[in-house]
Amino acid sequence: MFKKILKLVGGVLLILIAVQTYNTLRYAPQKTAIAAIEMPAVNENDVANRLGEAIRMQTISTATDMGERGPQFQQFVDWLVTTYPNANAAMTRVMVGGLTPVYRWQGSDPALKPILLTAHYDVVPVAESGVDSWPHGPFSGAVAEGFVWGRGALDDKSAVVAIMEAIEDLSKSGFTPKRTVYLSFGHDEEIGGQDGAASAVAYFKDNNIRMAWSLDEGSMILKDVIGGLETPVASINVAEKGYVSLDIIARAEGGHSSLPPRDTAVSTLAKAVVNLQSAPVPGGLNGVSREFFEGLGPHFSLVKRVLFANMWLYRPVLEMVLSGSPATDAMMRTTKAPTMLVGSAKDNVLPQEAIATVNFRIHPRDSIQSVIDHTRKMIDNPAIEIKVRDGFGNEPSAVSDKDGAGFKALSTTFQQVFGDLIVVPGLTVAATDSVHYSQVSDDSYRINPFVFTGEDIKRLHGRNERISVEGMGQAVQFYSALIRNSAG
Repeated sequence: MFKKILKLVGGVLLILIAVQTYNTLRYAPQKTAIAAIEMPAVNENDVANRLGEAIRMQTISTATDMGERGPQFQQFVDWLVTTYPNANAAMTRVMVGGLTPVYRWQGSDPALKPILLTAHYDVVPVAESGVDSWPHGPFSGAVAEGFVWGRGALDDKSAVVAIMEAIEDLSKSGFTPKRTVYLSFGHDEEIGGQDGAASAVAYFKDNNIRMAWSLDEGSMILKDVIGGLETPVASINVAEKGYVSLDIIARAEGGHSSLPPRDTAVSTLAKAVVNLQSAPVPGGLNGVSREFFEGLGPHFSLVKRVLFANMWLYRPVLEMVLSGSPATDAMMRTTKAPTMLVGSAKDNVLPQEAIATVNFRIHPRDSIQSVIDHTRKMIDNPAIEIKVRDGFGNEPSAVSDKDGAGFKALSTTFQQVFGDLIVVPGLTVAATDSVHYSQVSDDSYRINPFVFTGEDIKRLHGRNERISVEGMGQAVQFYSALIRNSAG
């Protein structure tokens, strides 16, 4: 009897090994022939110098200037007109939300749905304490050591400039699109886009304009960022996380700190926050998260390929490993981060109210309501009040079609311009203006055509923001090729 059991176990193991071997051998990168195209000649030094001019205009957005913009915003909008005369002659322009230009390049075939290319020209402030550490001033727009330096070089004036450079060259050459191309350059993306992108969307709705697809920032070409991959990865993000901050509020009698009760509002709040943080929001490898990692899987080493090729068996192991890194964990679930605390105004006064603010980035499988329900369940204290901070939140976006015409045009163009790439659908974990533009687009994609390393990612909203001169040239070629591929 024991020998029969051993034979049975051995047979099962052999079958498991055979199935895993077969799956792994079949789990190989799929190569698709990409038609080569002639790349337009780009004077990358001239492009870099014009980006430097754009950076020197300090179009800074802060939470306190929601209704006010300095004269440099209008200066930038005017600069687009004088710097790109052929593009402006080929297109019509309306201003929405005060300072957001919306361009239309009319196509010859009105039966074709238009496409929308977007970017924003406002930038975040620079911390005064770190200015001295910039080798070139944060608004110098210096072109030095092969880079353009300054706030907006990565986020996101570089995209505005690259798009306008491409259209300037295309229009000068006599190119006319068959499909109408719209552009929208937001002036307040860094504070939510409520005047800029939202007004552009209102304009499109009022004029019954619906896009086949739109393209915004939200990812990039990742080089030497994902461990175990030597080939750069173009993550064309097909969805965007939602956003909500919850105020967790504990109340008590208050009084003098010399006669404290067993529990104060602060200690009650502390227990609530600890309980909330004790377990992550449920998540895992499904939906867009699974598609992202399955797209990468065939390019890993043999051991990792075995795991991804046999996810039916190793999925719990993969999820455990991936959850160990903040970057990959954020791809798999709704994240939560306590960010603000408010208690007493004085050290010897017991507060009557203590508040913790927790920021959530909501995965497409979840919703604002499910986040609130999770928070209530984890805190498990009916005396604690939970409310949406400022009454504001964005639901996660819909998931766009990774097999649609827009995704295919982007994938083809990336490979034509940048060569050997791994192209995968991905998820934007931060917030972009696509939260607005997706309302008038059948599909919305999020990626900028710039090669980023781990060091470059740290520069976003940080010190020493810069982009390579060569990278700006490639970005112009990308937008030129994309327009020809999708609207030519």
